[in-house]
Amino acid sequence: MKKYYHPSGRNVRISKAPKAFTAIAGAALAAGGFLSLAPLASASSHSDAPLIKLDPQANLTDVYAFVRTRPTGEKVLVVSVAVRPFSEPGDGSMYDAFSPDALYSIHITNPTTGIEAQRYDFRFSAVSADAGNYKNTDTILRYGRGAEIGPIQTVGDARQNFVQSYTVVKTVGNKKTTLNSKSTPLLVPPPNVGINTTPLYNDDAGAAVSGATTRAELDPYTFQTVYDLAGGTTVFAGPREDGFYADTPGIFDLLESRILDNNGSLADGLGQDGNGVDGFKGYNVLTYSIVIPLADLPSFPYTGALQPASTGVGVYASVSRPRLTLRSANGDDVASGAWVQVNRLANPLFNEVLVAIADKDNYNRTSPKTDAKLFAKYASNPEIAVLINAVYGTQFQTTNRADLVGVFIPDVIRVNTTTGPVHVSGEPGFNRLSFIGSDTVATSSGAMIPSGWPNGRRFGDDVVDIALTAVASGPTFSTITVVGDNVSSNDQVYNQTFPYAATPHAGPANSKDSGPNVGF
Repeated sequence: MKKYYHPSGRNVRISKAPKAFTAIAGAALAAGGFLSLAPLASASSHSDAPLIKLDPQANLTDVYAFVRTRPTGEKVLVVSVAVRPFSEPGDGSMYDAFSPDALYSIHITNPTTGIEAQRYDFRFSAVSADAGNYKNTDTILRYGRGAEIGPIQTVGDARQNFVQSYTVVKTVGNKKTTLNSKSTPLLVPPPNVGINTTPLYNDDAGAAVSGATTRAELDPYTFQTVYDLAGGTTVFAGPREDGFYADTPGIFDLLESRILDNNGSLADGLGQDGNGVDGFKGYNVLTYSIVIPLADLPSFPYTGALQPASTGVGVYASVSRPRLTLRSANGDDVASGAWVQVNRLANPLFNEVLVAIADKDNYNRTSPKTDAKLFAKYASNPEIAVLINAVYGTQFQTTNRADLVGVFIPDVIRVNTTTGPVHVSGEPGFNRLSFIGSDTVATSSGAMIPSGWPNGRRFGDDVVDIALTAVASGPTFSTITVVGDNVSSNDQVYNQTFPYAATPHAGPANSKDSGPNVGF
């Protein structure tokens, strides 16, 4: 065991990972053939660049993409995108809504070049009192009083005063197809205001209920707003619980030693104690998501991290704003001009943790096809390894990290589409550590590859622990040292069916405290 010195004066002793962890990681490596992983995590992408931090409704936080099978046996790609970090469940009386002058996009790309092959654009209706869909503007309540006063029983009923709707457009080349008909508006369910206003989200104590295994088990508001569209796609957009978990407060406080040990012993693993501080506990996000039949997707040859040569797609998300916004003293803002991309996201952590401040906003303006030229240097020479070495006295390699370049350049989530459905959180076989926890899936050729990140990304994948392990073990991975942040699970149970993201927290019944912060 080696002794390191935290700048705070509290010492931390770091040894190699317990043999059990090393053994399973080694087995996964043998199955995969080689390892190529990601760096230290903080937040997935909740605070990735200076300018987008000022625009929360356009600020993407996480992208999930994974292969599943419908009850009919049809194989599909599920893509879910979270936006609007740290959405407060109790933020009455307006609560969060999607921005009507933003273009929320999901891009399907060549996983090797990052060039877009097709795209799905979500646009949302107005929110202002003059243009929004309100039943009653002579009240202070968006929810609980429209044409009637009382609890909302059905999405859009007389008690739901404000109802936001949206459209979805598919673009392939120059061809655009609106996937929903005008006669069937796609509705956004209400936020979880609480047991008196949105009782069907919650149990008798007022806490959100989640963990549905079938669509029929979803809460009624979510069930009513999952739409099967012509052409075989299924969509959902609305408030959800933030599915990301990590001790971001501790990590950003110069790698506070509690992320490695909070029970006085490192013999039980590095950051594997549990009972850590989840900086995202109790918050919600807004989510837009889609299920796409694999038969409707292109397929490209590529070789991904921990994968032999195979075929699949790349996935990333973006948000764009109109070039011009004209503000008026007498009415609503007026937006015009071409769309300008203001945020993009694929793999967790890249822009937030690897790209330097000088280029963070530039990253959000560009597309993955330029990543090799503009941003590969940040993956190859990760500053985060320098910081870890400075704080803990480690000797992690700080340059020539081809392993990281292999994951992040171009920055798209690579999904092998030849596999069967992957396990999702709550199902037997799921492991938060993906391949490190022996959670693998067979390709069409029989090769075993990770079920989760970096082959796609599922709700519940512990990208922080996977990333810390990579920093500690790469680029040679001759010894696998499993490292985490002591936060091993989300604060809410995910659904096991689309939209997979958990039921949003209730405004009056949620908690932000965890681990040593309880009662602090």
